[in-house]
Amino acid sequence: MISDTNPLPHKRRMRWIKPAAGLAGVIALSAATGWAVASLASPMKAPDTDAVRAALKLRLPKTPIDRIACEGLGGLCEVASKSTLFYVDRAARYLVIGRVYDMEARQDLTAARLLELNPDLLTAGAPRAAAAEKAPQAAARAAPKKVSLAGLPANGAVTWGPVNGPKVVVFSDFHCGYCKKLEEELKAIGARVEERPISIFGAESRRDAERVLCAPRPELSLRLAYSGGALVNPKPCDTSGLDANEAFAKANGFTGTPVLVRPSDGAVLEGYRPAAVLREFLRPSAQALTPSKKG
Repeated sequence: MISDTNPLPHKRRMRWIKPAAGLAGVIALSAATGWAVASLASPMKAPDTDAVRAALKLRLPKTPIDRIACEGLGGLCEVASKSTLFYVDRAARYLVIGRVYDMEARQDLTAARLLELNPDLLTAGAPRAAAAEKAPQAAARAAPKKVSLAGLPANGAVTWGPVNGPKVVVFSDFHCGYCKKLEEELKAIGARVEERPISIFGAESRRDAERVLCAPRPELSLRLAYSGGALVNPKPCDTSGLDANEAFAKANGFTGTPVLVRPSDGAVLEGYRPAAVLREFLRPSAQALTPSKKG
């Protein structure tokens, strides 16, 4: 914890992760040597990652290089250095620091990779002001380790997944990219999900939540919402359950999505997690898994 022609609207942008100290040294070095971000053309032949590694060792001798991947990035090579990422062209002449978006898939590729490198640094949700990134304030807003789900109304949830699957309650926003990724992981483990929408991204999120909840087949509309499909406007229905979800999230400090709650004991897990972590978290005999530990 863009304009109309851009497929990544400002309200749906994932918050940027503060670069770690190791990357700060790379930034300083790139400035000192006059390196610049460039528009890079993709070469025809396959990249030689050994050659890229050798060039980086020469130009960044104090930067540990853990992994280099050049496939599917339109001419860039992704370089993993401990818990940080940066990009270089295939001659390792130009260094790029920033985010790589796949505009056709509407996916933040950098965020996905950073999540794999250090999942506990990522918490999906609305962008926060720079001052809100300070540790004491972030800690103050952190969700409690356990909550009571008593009193949450049934009409605020969309239930999906196998009836006999491991049960989990998920607070989500249909405009949250990590909520969509989480949906795939929960399907992979056969979870029985009670999904409770909250409007992290504002009025449009709320409208979509109402369209899903009031649809004749809410579980089908939920998948349509995550896939970016157009949602119809069904007949009005009782949406007081969404108000209850919002109030519950606010009372328990859920300022981002997704947030998972284990119904058996109210244990909370914030942010996207891969299937292996979710499976462990939802095991009947599992102890509460704190968000600060990697699964």
